[in-house]
Amino acid sequence: MGPDAERTLDVISLGRRVRHLRKAKGMTLDDLGAAVGTVASQLSLIENGKREPKLGMMQALAAALEVSIDSLLGAEPPSQRAALEIELERAQRGPLYASLGLPKVRIGSRLPTDVLESLVGLQAELERRLNDQMATPEEARRANGELRAMMRERNNYFPEYEAEAQKVLDSVGHTSGPLSQHVIADIAAHLGFSLHHVNDLPHSTRSVTDLKNRRIYLTQSQRSDHDPRSVLLQALGHYVLQHQTPSSYGEFLGQRVATNYFAAALLLPEKATVEFLQRAKAAKEIAVEDIRDAFAVSYETAAHRFTNLATEHLGIPTHFQKVHESGIVYKAYENDGVTFPADHTGAIEGQPICRYWTSREVFSVPDQFSAFNQYTDTPAGTYWCTARIERGSAGKFSLSIGVPYQHVKWFRGRDTTARSRSRCPDPDCCRTPPGELASQWSGFAWPSARAHSHLLAALPPGAFPGVDETEVYSFLQAHSEQ
Repeated sequence: MGPDAERTLDVISLGRRVRHLRKAKGMTLDDLGAAVGTVASQLSLIENGKREPKLGMMQALAAALEVSIDSLLGAEPPSQRAALEIELERAQRGPLYASLGLPKVRIGSRLPTDVLESLVGLQAELERRLNDQMATPEEARRANGELRAMMRERNNYFPEYEAEAQKVLDSVGHTSGPLSQHVIADIAAHLGFSLHHVNDLPHSTRSVTDLKNRRIYLTQSQRSDHDPRSVLLQALGHYVLQHQTPSSYGEFLGQRVATNYFAAALLLPEKATVEFLQRAKAAKEIAVEDIRDAFAVSYETAAHRFTNLATEHLGIPTHFQKVHESGIVYKAYENDGVTFPADHTGAIEGQPICRYWTSREVFSVPDQFSAFNQYTDTPAGTYWCTARIERGSAGKFSLSIGVPYQHVKWFRGRDTTARSRSRCPDPDCCRTPPGELASQWSGFAWPSARAHSHLLAALPPGAFPGVDETEVYSFLQAHSEQ
């Protein structure tokens, strides 16, 4: 056994094996100590996995127990009981058990086997649940995929959220026109909340709701990627929709979708928005810009709201994309059969969109202030899309709405002559470099990728991923004393 083997020795497993072999031979600790030239207390430390024996001691133990060193170091526990003891000992030495602040259980022959099994099972279940909450990138992708499938199945239309939004609007007598800050303040007051604009809002939050004192804290800063009305309405949405602290990342995502929907249903009420869209359809003049301007919302909010109502009330299947200037998909929705890029798990977010799609082509258009419309022939059919570019803190994004060719007759911009062809997911479409370029540069290029740590590490743990709860609690404590 060399130095490397000594450094990687599993002392817990070794100790349990020594104890098992000693008892099988009917030896006491004193008997074995006499045979190997050490005291019983030192052997007890070895058997409990608290001391790593040196090579000479290993050889003496193997000789006294009449086994080879390889047998003494065997990977398999000598019995089911020993396996349970080893697993519990490892658990109690791990960071998870230490974080619980519980006393350690003494693992000895008097500890019943069924108690061992229960303790090991509890530890495993606790770890599983915490892992679910932590949401590894794989868990996040799975949760996103399940949520997107549910939204597609329901055509992204949720009548229960529409009804709750209408109740709130009725409670303050709002019947038409854009939702002003004054009306939103009335909504908050009707629901029993006071609004507080502060300059020290925790950096990891957009708003903080104090349920104890019925306060909602918002930032005083005007620099934000988010409509301040939406931020407040989403905070109220958690209360109206009776959300509880999320127990998993999937539940967290579902709550976020629900509050976003609720806020949009307040800013663009179903009845008024559907009537507006039906008139536009009759005139064959549907345009996301018109929705934006009529209800005084952002282009992204108008596009999202269109996906809520288009299929349910207009019979138009559609898709939506938010794509970063790097070509990476940030958000996407479809119920019209368009084929988004996906990894082996079916995840769309984080995937590069085809460079011939409207959502990518718009970045190369000279006019960055007008809508860009394009027909794209794909293996799944021909789609018409309209896209705009908006700037955020992370750079430029394209926001696009698209429909199958047979539904383009209802939209303004259908007369565009811009057309492209995409063969994705065929890698030769836009992912594999052209042969001439590859022959010139293959083996001679070594780019340094702009790696994002959040794609490599687990998402932040806790009930609200990405939020520093200590900072939030300290903030609430400080303001509750004012």
